[in-house]
Amino acid sequence: MVFNRFSGWVVALPVALALGLSGCGSGESEPAASAGGGNAAKTVTVFAAASLTGTFTVLGKTFEAAHPGTTVKFNFGSSATLAQQIVQGAPADVFAAASPATMKTVTDASLASAPTTFVRNKLQIAVPADNPAKVDELKDLADPKVKVALCAEQVPCGAAAVKALGAAGLKVTPVTLEQDVKATLTKVELGEVDAALVYRTDVIASAGKVQGVEFPEADQAINDYPIAALAKAPAGEPARQFVDLVLSQQGKDVLTKAGFEAP
Repeated sequence: MVFNRFSGWVVALPVALALGLSGCGSGESEPAASAGGGNAAKTVTVFAAASLTGTFTVLGKTFEAAHPGTTVKFNFGSSATLAQQIVQGAPADVFAAASPATMKTVTDASLASAPTTFVRNKLQIAVPADNPAKVDELKDLADPKVKVALCAEQVPCGAAAVKALGAAGLKVTPVTLEQDVKATLTKVELGEVDAALVYRTDVIASAGKVQGVEFPEADQAINDYPIAALAKAPAGEPARQFVDLVLSQQGKDVLTKAGFEAP
């Protein structure tokens, strides 16, 4: 009997140990899987107005440093074009537009809600560094001898230009209409035109390649910039965290240093 009880105990012990080890293994695997999921690499895709290229690139690097394993990918361009891309199903997490009208395209499609205005921007006349056409005020752009570049009217910088010129009672015939403000500014930088109406921030970002000429009518054509995390953002919470960074004091400091105005 003793032998049988001992034998039974010897057999039972490995079974009990096996079950115990199996239980421990199962208990440890779940947290490991959870940790792996929590640290999974994320990509936050931000669609942003071309005039935000410099500042958002800086903020993207700041965000990545604060969220290891997360990458911020940007699509900069005309706000009108970006809005249409989002409505047509382009995968995006955040939209930062250069006008409420272009953001409305997205909110009307129920793809974003409650956008927040985070900065404002004002037009300047950009001229080459040596200002060969001697452009000193807005009315100089109406001179047919002055080659002028404007943004297309459906683009926020183009809509602002229309307002400013209308406020001054001027008719200007541009030699080119560009699809975003960066392309418009490039025409001045390359010396292909004598002047262009662009944002003050773009003149500052040119780092001396162009001069900026202020004009009073710009105050009647200021653009508000709204931002929103998209309703179906693939990145989820990181998308909202990027918006929070833009709205934070740190974000405001980067933006105002570049020439944007507080809303």
